[in-house]
Amino acid sequence: MNGEREHRNRLASETSPYLLQHADNPVDWYPWSEEALAAAREGGKPILLSIGYSACHWCHVMAHESFEDERTAELMNRLFVNIKVDREERPDIDRIYQTAHQLLTQRPGGWPLTMFIDPDGQRPFFGGTYFPNEARYGMPSFTDLIARVASYFAERREDVRGQGRQMDDILAQLARLEPDGEAPLTRAALDAARREMAESFDREFGGFGGAPKFPHASGIERLLRHWRASAHGEEPDVEALYMASLTLTRMAEGGLCDHLGGGFYRYSVDRRWQIPHFEKMLYDNGPLLALYAQAHLATGEPEFARVAERCADWLLTDMQSAEGGFYASRDADSEGEEGRYYVWTETEVREHLSGELYEPFAYRFGLNGDPNFEGKWHLAVREPLGAVARALQRSEQDLSTTIERARTILLDVRSRRVAPARDEKQLASWNALAIRGLAIAGKAIGRDDLIAAAARAADFLQENMLHEGRLLASYKDGSARFDAYLDDHAFLLDALLELLQAQWNRRHLDFAQRLADILLDHFFDEDAGGFFFTADDHEALMHRPKPLADESMPSGNGIAALGLQRLGFLLGEARYLSAAEKTLRYASGVMTKHAHAHVTLLSALEEYVDNPEIVIIRGDIEEVGRWRDAVMKIYAPRRLVYAIPRESADLPGALAERSARVGATVAYRCLGSHCSLPVTSLDALAGELRERST
Repeated sequence: MNGEREHRNRLASETSPYLLQHADNPVDWYPWSEEALAAAREGGKPILLSIGYSACHWCHVMAHESFEDERTAELMNRLFVNIKVDREERPDIDRIYQTAHQLLTQRPGGWPLTMFIDPDGQRPFFGGTYFPNEARYGMPSFTDLIARVASYFAERREDVRGQGRQMDDILAQLARLEPDGEAPLTRAALDAARREMAESFDREFGGFGGAPKFPHASGIERLLRHWRASAHGEEPDVEALYMASLTLTRMAEGGLCDHLGGGFYRYSVDRRWQIPHFEKMLYDNGPLLALYAQAHLATGEPEFARVAERCADWLLTDMQSAEGGFYASRDADSEGEEGRYYVWTETEVREHLSGELYEPFAYRFGLNGDPNFEGKWHLAVREPLGAVARALQRSEQDLSTTIERARTILLDVRSRRVAPARDEKQLASWNALAIRGLAIAGKAIGRDDLIAAAARAADFLQENMLHEGRLLASYKDGSARFDAYLDDHAFLLDALLELLQAQWNRRHLDFAQRLADILLDHFFDEDAGGFFFTADDHEALMHRPKPLADESMPSGNGIAALGLQRLGFLLGEARYLSAAEKTLRYASGVMTKHAHAHVTLLSALEEYVDNPEIVIIRGDIEEVGRWRDAVMKIYAPRRLVYAIPRESADLPGALAERSARVGATVAYRCLGSHCSLPVTSLDALAGELRERST
């Protein structure tokens, strides 16, 4: 940044760390607001919309090259009304203009997103992502580009309007699906997804496709679920388990994983998972935490549990606020360089590790070979522990202890470096993913502190991000802002249903019901099915999308259908079940045609075709907890177990019928809406569950 200016622009009053990074730009930025839109309409100027986020490396590059430059800013201020948006606060705006960018350019979008918009109707007429300050990479300079765009807008205004009308028509067609209300919903799309994932699977390094490689947790979870569904059949799909396990192993061994501090970076730039893009996002780490814990249950592999523990520890020590919520991200850059905080020179490592510690650590992480990142080392496993033990003629247990000591020392050294910036806004949807991950991991690896942290975050959201009965999307500096989106409601509903299995809390159940009712009242399309991304009383934008596919996060429609279906069976609430079914019917065509792109919806479809198994345990608090823990020792993704203490009274819906008995612990087991007779011994319950599994 150029330092503090006498005049700061309108972003100075915002709370988003990303927007505040631009508050002293010479660009006369507006936040997205009616004031900005009106200024463009009244001045007859096009809008230059720039969308990014605080951990985005190329956003920082473009800011430094162009938005901090006085000459570029003068041109922008003269020709445009300039609007800056944090895509994490306003995913509604980002979603619309990312789609528009793809339609205009026939290329995927990304960040920074740069769109030029006709203020009449907010319709874009040109766009791109990063533009350099000088002509290179086959792109014009940013100043030349904006001058030409402004001239085109002024001289060919009718063409701009006509293009905008075409954009409206295309977006409307994309949203117009024809659900078949009569066709049966079957497993066909589930089997298709399995085939499609096998076709793109990298059998050497795991993952799907080539570089760059992203840790798509939803896809790996689909493979685990597919394996589990077949595990007791005549031909268990061990290949699905292999694909999931190899991918998780390679990700954990590679540079995608932070081997010192825990957690995962955004993606790998290479096929081998060696060198990442170094930003750390809460929305990646919550799902990956859950996934490694689930994989540990499925396989018994202790390394998966260790990775989950390290990820959870990073969340609790670095990302949880004093108030209980979780921060959004850690930047990729520090001191102006991507990855600087995380990489090492041989001299640095030798300085801090004695020979006894250095040699096994160097073998394990390849420090005795060539540097892998711009003349330095980014830590990634090079040799299996067994191979290191044989080379050094030491036991694996001894080596493991030694390497752990070295890790602790280097982590302490690293902690004294200048850390990448942390975006400290707390987003409802991303917090929900962290809550879910902590609840699942706490149950799977037996850590009550993770469950307590998840409960604390849920309480934080309920106490600070509900306003007049409605959820808000973002919290920072003591205040919550922005009407919440589909993802906020759906992800939090799903997270609460997981948290309730780890720790029963009537307040959390009431919160889940409230979210489900808001989804139906304000987001659900009663006519066609499916959920809109924004509520019916949300700010009017140029388009109201109804997204179905998984992207960097799971599909809000898929999670909404899954959560409503589960809550519907738990409470016996037909409205929730009907909305879930109608959503699956609405999405049935795209699930069939592009199954692998809709794996979250497929999990909801799986539980529609083969209803979830719900176990309700009632009795004294310690005993119901013991029964629950015994039941949940295996990976059973369609099994939900709720241990409800005897004193919990006035339960809603069908739960009221699952009553406690004096002097006894009792369990009720239901498949969807069909329930068996209650049992009063843990052995009898275990027998029923084994019968279900065979």
